[in-house]
Amino acid sequence: MRTTNADAPATSPRGSVVAIGVFDGVHRGHQAVLATVVALAKARDLDAVVVTFDPTPAEVLSPSNAPKLLQSLSDRMRSFEALGLDEVRVVEFSTAASQEEAGDFVRRVLVENCRARVVVVGEDFHFGRGRGGSVESLRTWGSELGFEVAPVTLQGDSERFSSTRARALVARGAVREVREVLSRPFGYTEVEVVHGDARGGAELGYPTANIDPVNRLLRPALGIYAGYADLASGERRAAAISVGKRPQFYENGELLIEAFLLDFSGDLYGQAISLYFLDFLRGELKFESVDDLVGQMALDVESARNVFVSYHD
Repeated sequence: MRTTNADAPATSPRGSVVAIGVFDGVHRGHQAVLATVVALAKARDLDAVVVTFDPTPAEVLSPSNAPKLLQSLSDRMRSFEALGLDEVRVVEFSTAASQEEAGDFVRRVLVENCRARVVVVGEDFHFGRGRGGSVESLRTWGSELGFEVAPVTLQGDSERFSSTRARALVARGAVREVREVLSRPFGYTEVEVVHGDARGGAELGYPTANIDPVNRLLRPALGIYAGYADLASGERRAAAISVGKRPQFYENGELLIEAFLLDFSGDLYGQAISLYFLDFLRGELKFESVDDLVGQMALDVESARNVFVSYHD
């Protein structure tokens, strides 16, 4: 799969079938749109192309209100590649870019740089300055500039399968439910293991891998989760994951995401792991004693093991 700046000249002599959007999370609604892109491209011997935005328009135009993201750009790229796209073109969005009229964007990016023959969008799609571009205006430009428009109808599931709903589920800890929206677990791909406060192994008997996703990414609600980790070695281990501030030891501790990997021993510091959330186990609590905490951690680990085994059955 090729990755190109949206302003670069066409990279393929063939025309293309193009989808446009942020595609945060590449959830099942997005997957339906992109599957149509790939199918049409194969049927017509064209390239399957997606045009996406980074940073997102919301991050540029309303940074204080912009939602945290379900995926990094590199994660989106992996999802696009897995779905069979030939090329991703990235619009480096800015305040200046937001002033571009929808028709100018169509001519410059879709027609000149992508050589679009078909544009695939959701039926409520809008883009460009003041959201002036729509399915109907795309059809008008298409008849003038030589491309078709293929709106995809999600049969009433557009609200059910949306980035907004997925974010809301993750934010309240409903990671089991969000698996249906995304068609996979929510998590962080290839993030570096960093140093924590070293309490897990030395004091509690449960050494943890601490990760620090970039601030743009969404964190699940505080609590303890069952999940799993994929290691650079190719191993997959069940994990009991804490998203919390460690109230047992700190009045107002720093938020950490840390995972105890079941049946694993070794040093992961500085390595990249992928960590995924399968189910919410319990809220973050302060116990009467450290011994009580350790006892509960043992129960959490067994619960995490059971969830992991059930997920892979």
